Amino acid sequence: MSILIDATTPVILQGFTGDKATFHAKEMIAYGTQVVGGVTPGKGGQTHLDRPVFNTVKDAVRATGAEASLAFVPPPYAADALMEAADAGLRLVCIITDGIPSQDMMRVKRYLRRYPKERRTTIVGPNCAGIISAGKAMLGIMPSNIYIRGNVGVVSRSGTLGYEAGAQMKALGIGITTSVGIGGDPINGSSFLDHLMLFEQDPETKVVVMIGEIGGPQESEAAQWVKENMTKPVVGYVAGLTAPKGRRMGHAGAIISAEGDTAAEKAQIMKSHGLMVAPSAAELGSTVAQALAKAGVGP
Repeated sequence: MSILIDATTPVILQGFTGDKATFHAKEMIAYGTQVVGGVTPGKGGQTHLDRPVFNTVKDAVRATGAEASLAFVPPPYAADALMEAADAGLRLVCIITDGIPSQDMMRVKRYLRRYPKERRTTIVGPNCAGIISAGKAMLGIMPSNIYIRGNVGVVSRSGTLGYEAGAQMKALGIGITTSVGIGGDPINGSSFLDHLMLFEQDPETKVVVMIGEIGGPQESEAAQWVKENMTKPVVGYVAGLTAPKGRRMGHAGAIISAEGDTAAEKAQIMKSHGLMVAPSAAELGSTVAQALAKAGVGP
């Protein structure tokens, strides 16, 4: 199994006919993702990449039965695109866009609360690499060749470190079920905790990797939940050991602004809650191998 997406998930792209969406749609189709169409307002009725184009997400869902979307929408229109997807009944939207104002994401999260939890759209991102269920489907912009199928789940704020973990594990013959990039913005559509819960319920996932960054309380809150609820081993890593206070380091949310925000503090919290913490980014793969061996599980 996997979480969020698999080989049968029907997918659309918002902003389908744009150059970036076109490039990544081709990659997704080549990987085996069930791309069933896309949305570009004003171009409904056309075809693109041999798939139908629709004016609205609701039209696309009605015609194709789509369940998930990958959104390539400029920052000023991203909030409206996410709310439109929620109103159309999509269960999952992954938004790649960087630079969405935090206030817009707060408005989206408040908007989603009008729906009961069991019908509420899950948003992954913004400012993320997306989702890949190895060997099954991809909803994102990651290089698919660095992942092999296996039994390790990955959830990361950093897209690049998610790639690094996947590549290191592949070199050791270790594969993944699903890798999720939740994004590096201050306001995420979904958190570490949301995806750790899914990995805990997934019978194929035996070990989980959680890759955090400086800034914000997410890693500490997730580590507390792991200690109290998780039955599977969790490998942790926090990027930014040398980051100075008060300066953003790459991502909008990667800034040390309060006590407990530093990488060292977060890593210590992870250790105190029973996570196996990788000493460096270069040792993510080997630490996962140790966790698998300790759990008595092969790659």
